[in-house]
Order: sequence, then C-alpha cells, then structure tokens
Amino acid sequence: MNRIDRFLIISFLLFISIAEAQNKGGRPNVVIFIADDLGRNDLGPYGNRVVKTPNLDQMAKESMVFNQAFATSPTCAPSRASIHTGLMPFRNGAHANHTGIKKEVKTLPTYLQAEGYKVGLAGKLHIGPMEAYPFDLIEGTNVREPGHEDDGVLWTDLELGPVDKWLDKASNDKDPFVLVVNDHSPHVIWPEDSQYDPEKVDIPAMHIDTEDTRKSRARYYTDITKMDKNVGEMRELIEKNGLADNTIFIFTADQGPQWAFGKWNLYEYGMQVPLMVNWPGKITKNQNNDNLVSLTDLLPTLIEIAGGKTPESIDGKSFLGLLRGEKTGHREAVYGSHTGDTNMNRTPMRMIRTKRYKYILNLAPEQEYHTHIDKAIDHDGGREYWASWREKSFNELSASAVLWRYHNRPKEELYDIVNDPGETKNLAANPHYKKTISDFREQMEAWRKSQNDSETGPYNPKENINNGSKNKKSVAPYIFE
Repeated sequence: MNRIDRFLIISFLLFISIAEAQNKGGRPNVVIFIADDLGRNDLGPYGNRVVKTPNLDQMAKESMVFNQAFATSPTCAPSRASIHTGLMPFRNGAHANHTGIKKEVKTLPTYLQAEGYKVGLAGKLHIGPMEAYPFDLIEGTNVREPGHEDDGVLWTDLELGPVDKWLDKASNDKDPFVLVVNDHSPHVIWPEDSQYDPEKVDIPAMHIDTEDTRKSRARYYTDITKMDKNVGEMRELIEKNGLADNTIFIFTADQGPQWAFGKWNLYEYGMQVPLMVNWPGKITKNQNNDNLVSLTDLLPTLIEIAGGKTPESIDGKSFLGLLRGEKTGHREAVYGSHTGDTNMNRTPMRMIRTKRYKYILNLAPEQEYHTHIDKAIDHDGGREYWASWREKSFNELSASAVLWRYHNRPKEELYDIVNDPGETKNLAANPHYKKTISDFREQMEAWRKSQNDSETGPYNPKENINNGSKNKKSVAPYIFE
C-alpha cells in the first residue's frame, strides 16, 4: 500500500469518525411530548397543590420552565397544525377544528428530514392531510382502553411499547431523530374510577362548585396523573436506550381543558399552555422564563437546533437563544384565533396577548355562546355536571353570573392580566383605557390582514371543508385518532 492509498484510507476513517461524533454528540435528538386538553395551572410545576404530577415535578427541576407559553388556537386540529407548520391557523389553512392544512404548506417532518433527521410520531394524530406530514408513524401506539374496545375514539389510550422498539432501533442508527409523542390524556372521556377525593379537589373561581363538578374534577385530575405517568415512562425509555445524554425532552399541551372558559375560549385557561424544555448539559436546571412564547416557535427552534435556517416566511420565532442563555427577550405579543368546531361551536374570536394586557375581539357577539360542554349529550366533559350548574344558577347570584358570562360575549374584551389574572374585569368600555383599546384595534386589524383573515361571522363548515376544497378525504378520520 503506497503513501497516497494510506492517506486516503486514514482520511476516510477520520471523516466517518467525525460524522459519527457529530450525530451522537453534536446534533441532539428531540422528543416532544404533547398532552391533550390540559390546563397549565392544573399541574404541580405551575402551582397546583392537589393534582399529583411527580414526573413533571421532577422534570421541572431539571428544565427551563416557560411561564408565558400560548397555543395559537384553543382547539385541537388548529393548534397542532400550528405546532407542525410554524404558521398561525389562517396562514396554514387549518383554522377550524377537523380541517387540514393547505397543500403547499411545509411541515415539521419535511423541514427536519431535510436536515438529516429521522422524524417519528406516536399516539394521537388529529392532523391532515397525511401526505403533507411524512412522519415515520409508529404503529400500535393508539389502543382502546380496556373494556371499551368497541367504543369510539374518545376511549383511545397511548401505548408506549412500540416506542421502545423504535428508540432501540434509533439508538443504533447514525442519524439523529425527532420524535413527537401525542398523549390522549387528559382529553375527555376522563377515567370513570377516580383516584382523587372529590371533596378535596380545588374548583377554579370561574366555575360553579357543585357535588357533580367535584366528581368531574376528580376524574379530570385522575387523567392528568395518568398522563404524567406516561411522561415518566417516556423519559425512562430514553434512559433505557442510552439516549438521555443527547436528547432534548420538551413537554407541552395543545391547548386548555374541556372546562368552561377553557377549551374553545381565548381566555388564559384555554390558551396558556405548559412548556418545559430539558436539555442535559445545555440548560441551567430549575430555571423559569417569563418571556411570551407561541407554540409556532417550536418548529423554528427545532430547525435551528438541527443546524438549519429558520424560513422567513413562517410566523414562528426561534427561542433557541433563550435556551442557551444568549438572549433575554423574545416577543412583545402573541396572537390567537378561534373559528369553530363543526356545527357545535359558532362563536368566532381573535386575541392579542401582551405581558400586561389581553385583548379579545368577538366577531359574532350576537351569537349565544355554546360548546360541547353545555350541549353534547353523547359523552362526558360537561354532560355530567352542567345540569347542576343550571340548577344552582336559579338560587345563587354568583352561579347565575358565571352562566351569563359563559353564554354572552361582548364585542370587545380587555383585561389587565398583571392586576387581574383571572380576567374578571372587562376594561374595554372604561374611558381610562380608550387609548389602549384604540391601539389594540389597530394592531388587530393589521394582524388579521397579514393573516388573510377576513372572516366576519360564524364559520360555515359546509362551505369550508379543508379550506374550500371539495376533497373531503383530506380531512378524513385519520386526523381524529
């Protein structure tokens, strides 16, 4: 073997060695665990002292905890589409529940695969059309709960056994990976057998305290603890497969829970989500961050972590600088929209949230507000306690005020979040806030124009299947499970 041959062989081996080192230690793996319909304040790391979330409590001690993270929509499909596209609902097309994104929109798996990442997905989908989401789908991760094998999709559970096998294979591959794990909890239907004492659960101030409310609250908390157990098992699988040192673990939720003033609302309980990021060796443990963050920011952050460049065309803004401690500021405001959820929910609204204020524009204030919570009769998540709320409203003024506020929305709402975190005092008509309201109106008009949002009233699902397309297959059942 001559000198040139030896040089070429050594150079090749050195190249392989460097490449493997970059894959194993340079570019990290990422696991994103997304809870379904979860209130930020219903977790131990965010101050709840009743619900048991030992795994998230431990994770918070090892992570950067974001205190001001927001969904783009208080409804499943629009929120998840924004996570995967980095675009707000009207720009990606999936602005109403059970609708798909526009054909030309790129998604998380497309972006990350281009950077050399393997991109998998386990658990709930609720995205579409699937040809726009080229995930490596992990089969067998959606299973029916025991005893409900023949019931509908609301009885679906997350099964992590197949994820273990996927991680085992990924640990032997050279390419880094991004894995999205979508839990079904604590989305209704909540477990029938509660592990919490209804008399000891806490009842949010904006709800009505009845015996039936407490029973449902105990079931909801049971489902949160069930979800927390899955978080713990997922982290154990990462450790088991030797991936813990080079894997970022992100925990969040798609939006708030199916409780009054939560899901299908732009109030804090519907829009504010948990967000915790664990990055071994890179993030100072037990660190809180109060910057405003949108879930559209997840995608550009992942692209930067992968070594790519954030597309200028998306709404998301990378917060990698916050994670690394290189930046202290991020956003001046976050935005949100709610269009509708088929024929059940007919009250469109828009939101601007700054660090101080929340501004809500209700596009159909003449429309009485109703959701699955007070109308659905085919499943729990309101049905089991709503009658007790109505009954109490005839006897107690405070309960009557809760129901009146639930069903009636003014054209504009303005809340001083710093001094009124419960959003109880609408300042929109207060003359002292005339300039503030005027500024928000202008900001809202400009933002809606930039989003191509020209909706003026209730959404009509019959006219807008998949954003005007007549091809109903693109919003077919695969997006629900």
